[in-house]
Amino acid sequence: MAWDEWEQLKADASARSSSRMQLNEAPGAKGGGGQGDLTVNQQDLAAVGDSAFKLFEDLGRYGRDAWSSSQTAAKDLTTQEFELGGALHTVQERWEKSLTTLLDACAHISNHMDFTKKAHAGDEYHIASTTSSISALLKGFDEGVKR
Repeated sequence: MAWDEWEQLKADASARSSSRMQLNEAPGAKGGGGQGDLTVNQQDLAAVGDSAFKLFEDLGRYGRDAWSSSQTAAKDLTTQEFELGGALHTVQERWEKSLTTLLDACAHISNHMDFTKKAHAGDEYHIASTTSSISALLKGFDEGVKR
């Protein structure tokens, strides 16, 4: 792609977008009143927790597969006075930091879902019937301001 073509694509994208905000809505969700559309049940919580745990396991198992070879390559390139060696080492350090952050997040999500599931084990009816809507949230905020 030539530079002029890239600049034209950026200009076209900029011309298509505007500074106004547009909110999308689900079909048939006119007005925002009445029953909300956000529900959760024990199966939903369990599925999220299970997915987070599986991701945690897979990242822990495979996320560092390239570590040894990357470190060896970085050391060899640095020894041969290639600046790429230092850059490769920096990339590897950033990967490790990002991987650790993601592993921590997955563990936190999985543990929180397990805790929530146990804490609300007898509340299946309550959790399954919990709903939310914008109008209910706004009403709650309005009531909080009046106090």
